[in-house]
Amino acid sequence: MKLEELVEQFARNVAAQTDAIHRGDSKTGNKHAKQYTAALQALRAQGDSGREALAVLLKHPRTDVRAMAAGFLLRYRTAEAKAVLEVAAKEGGVGALDAIMTLRHWENGTWALDPE
Repeated sequence: MKLEELVEQFARNVAAQTDAIHRGDSKTGNKHAKQYTAALQALRAQGDSGREALAVLLKHPRTDVRAMAAGFLLRYRTAEAKAVLEVAAKEGGVGALDAIMTLRHWENGTWALDPE
């Protein structure tokens, strides 16, 4: 699968998971989480080129997609990713708590979403 297709799979499934959470449908949400995690693992397997491909999502129209990508790109694109997470943390909603916790883990040195 091409990098662009993996990025689209990641974005589509993050958005679908958020939508499922809003409906209270955890079963469907978990299915989408597995799918975006698989796309992320395939992107990581490509090293920095996979991370670069994922970085296009830092400008995605949906906050949840931007914030999820930012969480995984903190080590690689620190300033950009932190800025995205800080905005998401202020917007509220489901993604705000995730953004706040990701930033907290980053700041206290316990963040481990993208090991080297």
